[in-house]
Amino acid sequence: MMRKIILVVFFAGLFAEQTTAQEKRVVLKPEIMKEEVNYFNSLDSEDVKNAISNEKTYEFLSKQIPLFNCPDSAIQKIYYYRWWTLRKHLKDTPDGFVFTEFLTPMKHGGKYNAISSGVGLQLNEARWFYNDEIAKQYANFWLNVDAREKSPHLHNFSNWFAWTMLDIYKVDHDLDFVKRNIQALNLDYQKWEKDRQLKDGSFWQYDVKDAMEESISGGRREKNVRPTINSYMYGSAKAMSIMANLAGLDSLETKYQQKAQLLKSIVENRLWNEKSEFFEVEKEKGGLANVREAIGFIPWYFNLPADIPKYENAWHQLTDTAGFCAPWGLTTAEKRHPEFRTHGSGHGCEWDGAVWPYATSQTLRALSNLINNYQNHDDMSNKVFYKEFHKYAMSHVIDGDRTYIGEYQDEKTGRWLKGDIPRSRFYNHSNYIDLVISDLVGLKPQINNSLIIQPLIPQNQWDWFCLDGVKYHGKSLTIIWDKTGKKYGKGKGFLVFEDGKRIYKSRKLKSIKTSI
Repeated sequence: MMRKIILVVFFAGLFAEQTTAQEKRVVLKPEIMKEEVNYFNSLDSEDVKNAISNEKTYEFLSKQIPLFNCPDSAIQKIYYYRWWTLRKHLKDTPDGFVFTEFLTPMKHGGKYNAISSGVGLQLNEARWFYNDEIAKQYANFWLNVDAREKSPHLHNFSNWFAWTMLDIYKVDHDLDFVKRNIQALNLDYQKWEKDRQLKDGSFWQYDVKDAMEESISGGRREKNVRPTINSYMYGSAKAMSIMANLAGLDSLETKYQQKAQLLKSIVENRLWNEKSEFFEVEKEKGGLANVREAIGFIPWYFNLPADIPKYENAWHQLTDTAGFCAPWGLTTAEKRHPEFRTHGSGHGCEWDGAVWPYATSQTLRALSNLINNYQNHDDMSNKVFYKEFHKYAMSHVIDGDRTYIGEYQDEKTGRWLKGDIPRSRFYNHSNYIDLVISDLVGLKPQINNSLIIQPLIPQNQWDWFCLDGVKYHGKSLTIIWDKTGKKYGKGKGFLVFEDGKRIYKSRKLKSIKTSI
């Protein structure tokens, strides 16, 4: 009975208690998304209902999310669609709030049908809910609830859990949450070392356990040293060293700094193919796979590669139509390879070239990091990012005009290769919201009290946009670009408001750094 009372109180809080950021929105009103939410509801037979029904979605989102307005109707529409689909996967359980990947029960699912392959992307989306407990309870589920299960599922798939925990901290600055969980994160990292680390310090993984089955470079039973898991473990080691420093654990900090440095060396020196100028899979039997795959961009998701021209050369493949550039999005393998799209016809889960939103999410974040954090990025620019992000937004469609997100698509036609089946419908295995907030608008959460905004919207692309009421370090931010000052009536140029008070103004849309 007590558990039920607690859940009822918390559930009610989802609608009523977290109102600070909502009340401090400067210009936008929830009505901006009402028509869209009603449209999304009309597309859904709602065979599965979780914590928030379609009927309650508008009320819920009105109280729980930052609002976004821009002149690109596709990008704005999908921003609200992805919030709409995300809450469909939010489950109210005796162990707190959990997100699913599939709405339908899956044989490889764990407790509450939770699956760990997309947890990093799911948590990065959820950290922007006004109610911090949504992301925290889901993180706690994987780290402390699943770990006690007879057959834990967190390690069923590669992930970058510690990195994501640091990402949550960067938004809410809850150091107690970090301190409570750092030893559990340490044990989790040690389990990865026990299960997947080779004697030389590198990590191996089956491609299916990377959530990337039927790839050109690997196989379901091949123990290859992959750019994925080695980059993930590097990212988690870097995050552990930072969190250990925040928690005052100097010996743990030093330990993970050394682990990160070793993995950086392994990725740069063993997985870089000098001939193809790309990070590739090292085969179990020795030698590189000699195929460029989208996983070769993942090291930049964690800012791993050194800032030197030879590594930047890999990015030339992104815009090459013989590489990864396709009409419907970024392919998962280079199109010139003789085995491109040869591993099946959509009946399995082919990662031999088809467009996967999961891979697109990772690659877009990696591209954003390259543009913002590296000097050597040659022809990779805001325009390239915007073009690919807009293409990604436009890919959220089925049957010509119906808004949709599924598993994976034909790179030429956009056909969802599993069709519109219950398994694939509203597939929660990628992100979009976080890419809008952290990359397109460019709010870069920090571990200190800095406020850094690095917009990736090309100059003269938009005359206006607004991200209103986004939570950050206990404050509410509103970020506005209004070229003429007439759209929002709050001034002309690039403006930032903290809790309703303007703290920054510039005539140009440009990167800024200030304190909060």
